[in-house]
Amino acid sequence: MAASVGQGCLRWLPGVAWRNRRPHCEDAALSHFLQSLRKPPLRTFSTNARKVHTAPARTSSLLRPLPILVATGGGYAGYRQYEKYRERELEKLGLDVPPKLAGHWEVALYKSVPTRLLSRAWGRLNQVELPHWLRRPVYSLYIWTFGVNMKEAAVEDLHHYRNLSEFFRRKLKPQARPVCGLHSVISPSDGKILNFGQVKNCEVEQVKGVTYSLESFLGPRTPSEDLPFPPATPHSSFRSQLVTREGNELYHCVIYLAPGDYHCFHSPTDWTVSHRRHFPGSLMSVNPGMARWIKELFCHNERVVLTGDWKHGFFSLTAVGATNVGSIRIYFDRDLHTNSPRYSKGSYNDFSFVTHANKEGIPMRKGEHLGEFNLGSTIVLIFEAPKDFNFRLQAGQKIRFGEALGSL
Repeated sequence: MAASVGQGCLRWLPGVAWRNRRPHCEDAALSHFLQSLRKPPLRTFSTNARKVHTAPARTSSLLRPLPILVATGGGYAGYRQYEKYRERELEKLGLDVPPKLAGHWEVALYKSVPTRLLSRAWGRLNQVELPHWLRRPVYSLYIWTFGVNMKEAAVEDLHHYRNLSEFFRRKLKPQARPVCGLHSVISPSDGKILNFGQVKNCEVEQVKGVTYSLESFLGPRTPSEDLPFPPATPHSSFRSQLVTREGNELYHCVIYLAPGDYHCFHSPTDWTVSHRRHFPGSLMSVNPGMARWIKELFCHNERVVLTGDWKHGFFSLTAVGATNVGSIRIYFDRDLHTNSPRYSKGSYNDFSFVTHANKEGIPMRKGEHLGEFNLGSTIVLIFEAPKDFNFRLQAGQKIRFGEALGSL
């Protein structure tokens, strides 16, 4: 075929050198070949009566799952954004908008996203040392995106931080966060107050109108001597089991750490940590929008529960993991390893800080360094206090480490 086309080209272009005719001939041959592909020959098959000519069978269009998934996910995300916009507009008008909770299939779909794998990948990326010339542009973009105040950092020079992990865990100047000495409980971290108040009916509010089970969050009681509360009685509620002194109430406070906040957390009061319980789990986002959408979000996610005693009885601090926050570090707990590749659903592991050599546990002073997140997340305080304990907070307010949460 190519040869015949080439000869035709030679007949129509006499007087042109062969080296000049050859590219044009090749183009003509290629064009002829492509036209033959566009018009495949008719197929013929025989029957007893006659020959039948059929048009060539064209391959049916295959469904492509990736574009469909992207389109479906994009449409759903757009719908969710529209719902949030409507809620904000109604709230501006002073109307109380009841939360619209996610269905079981929506939660299951969200859990199917490999957030734990992505968080481990993010953690490894954070450990990669950046070239000296790249540090300022990368950190400046993060500072601009999340509104980080580098004037509070102990080291303001961006070239000092070798990788993103060091930048996230940056220390503050000593005078940047003065610890309030007038009130018994201070904020353990920077963040936003999502909810606070008394714990009633064994349910705790993660945001207004959306609750989670106190027992599911802290885990079941075990009659062990090293736990900071006595063994459960058959007919007592979980809430009453945590209240060790007559006349006391159980209180809670939820603080959300945004990505631009200071990532370390500190001791909120003078207390003794006697026990740690680690729940492996999902790493869904814990931003306020998700907290309004998914019931018992904090019970689904990986978390580290520290329990102990303070001067008024039971006290606990829980660090809740989130997307890209698979790494939760407690400075005095070297045996803690979070976001492991494999875990059993619904499992947890306990560790006691009470030993024969140390029968009390780990003493913590108010404001002392306690741990850190890899990126923003959530701190939940659940503690026992007298009935006249008062929070000095407003829901939704911004707070900084060292500022008062409440006192007697």
